[in-house]
Amino acid sequence: MMSSLGGSEKMATIFFCIVLFFTTSVSSASLKVGFYKSSCPSAEMIVRKAVNKAVSKNPGLAAGLIRMHFHDCFVRGCDGSVLLDSTPGNPSEKESPVNNPSLRGFEVIDEAKAEIEAQCPQIVSCADVLAFAARDSAYKVGGINYAVPSGRRDGRVSLKDEPTLHLPPPFFNAKQLEENFARKGLSLDEMVTLSGAHSIGVSHCSSFSNRLYSFNATHPQDPSMDPEFARYLKTKCPPSSNTGSDPTVPLEVQTPNRLDNNYYKDLKNHRGLLASDQTLFDSPSTKRMVKNNARYGANWGNKYAAAMVRMGAIDVLTGTKGEIRKHCRVVNYR
Repeated sequence: MMSSLGGSEKMATIFFCIVLFFTTSVSSASLKVGFYKSSCPSAEMIVRKAVNKAVSKNPGLAAGLIRMHFHDCFVRGCDGSVLLDSTPGNPSEKESPVNNPSLRGFEVIDEAKAEIEAQCPQIVSCADVLAFAARDSAYKVGGINYAVPSGRRDGRVSLKDEPTLHLPPPFFNAKQLEENFARKGLSLDEMVTLSGAHSIGVSHCSSFSNRLYSFNATHPQDPSMDPEFARYLKTKCPPSSNTGSDPTVPLEVQTPNRLDNNYYKDLKNHRGLLASDQTLFDSPSTKRMVKNNARYGANWGNKYAAAMVRMGAIDVLTGTKGEIRKHCRVVNYR
């Protein structure tokens, strides 16, 4: 995985894998690893090839694809609804301020799906293509590989207002994050583990600038933020003006294009970018989890893989529910 395991960490990993077998087999009972083995055996390889090509050119797309899968699964389940374009009178999830303009990587999904359709027409769902792409992104930039249970089908509904109802905003505290993930069937430890995806990608200044300039009546600057880090951020994010610009900065500065456990080390050093990041170290309920993830990188990688499988099983459509879209941006005509 990400580094060699020590004795105690190896035992923890073995135990975790045993637990993982039972937990994921329940939550994803309707999904199956190798679902397309007979019907479209090249499907996963096609997706991996498209992801590798795109991320080699633009490493930031790895974070985009992982985030897109998260945003898909937390809204209507993992049904590819985030991929649908708006139609007249019906703005889709893409138009939500949570997703627009920050979501990226749609063209990677389109390319992979087009090649799959040329070989296996209407066999592989867009929801599965996205789940494969998130896994392949983690492997490309973090060396984290895992088997993806598949067999999801695509939804036919995508509504602009729904993402803000289901996705956690950047100002949530640990308790609010715990409750948000619990509503999707994910544990406190899985929430902390999946937050590690913030070791890659960028954030717009508007998502955290209040921590720099208008934290509260007593402290304009968030006192929990490392002062040196705050000074650095102020050079990247000047006070908001009327120019309309909203610059971006890396969510994790040390290794911004490497999916690793440096995110948790930053939290220990009070260098979490978003309030919803730093709260994980500042909260008693999650502080020890952050410390363990900072100390045991390979074990965090194993937990991340397991949590992604669990997340990928949220409210999936299977069997005869939903459809297999021909094109991921539009529902099939009936």
